[in-house]
Amino acid sequence: MKDFLRKQSTFILYGFVFWLPVILVVYVVILLFSNGEKLGRSILGVVVPDKFLYAGLGFILCILIIYLTGMLLKLTKVGRVLSKIPFIGIFFGQGEIMTIGRLSHMQTCLFLYSSTCISYGWILSEERVKISEVAAGFPIINIYFPNVPTLITGQVFAARKDTVIKIANPSTEVINLLLYAFRSPAALRYLPWDDESPEEFKERSKIFGLK
Repeated sequence: MKDFLRKQSTFILYGFVFWLPVILVVYVVILLFSNGEKLGRSILGVVVPDKFLYAGLGFILCILIIYLTGMLLKLTKVGRVLSKIPFIGIFFGQGEIMTIGRLSHMQTCLFLYSSTCISYGWILSEERVKISEVAAGFPIINIYFPNVPTLITGQVFAARKDTVIKIANPSTEVINLLLYAFRSPAALRYLPWDDESPEEFKERSKIFGLK
């Protein structure tokens, strides 16, 4: 009975994760349309006679303003300047937005979140490290660590390369695992780094449970 209830609660959670952002988007669109139409008509009313203010023009104007503002912030230096303002600058930061689609094309991995805890993540990039002008022997891997259950919000961690192991499992399987093990793969499949010998891989894999 407990297993049955646990399975049903998982379905409810999965549905909630799907519908919550959809409901928020619909709510924002309705709110924008109702207030945006009124605001847009007020702006247009300055230069356009009332008899030409057809329904929907105010909303279209608001969407156009939002679109042009996005272009201004993304394609010019305005966004970069605003991003340097203390506190409010975080809302104008430049860079890519994490999406489920982007995660699906990224390399999955396990990394040592702590000395006793292994966690799932996605590899963003590899950074070489220098001590003065001499190359160090410990490259850094930038890892995207998602929040659960939203997944597209998270942090970027920098981990030593020897504490990160690639896994061959596709992103969809890792996403299902992070959604409270909605579906679990038959097994996790470890992968070596391209410059790692079989002996080095075997020795390092002991950290991640292999003997």
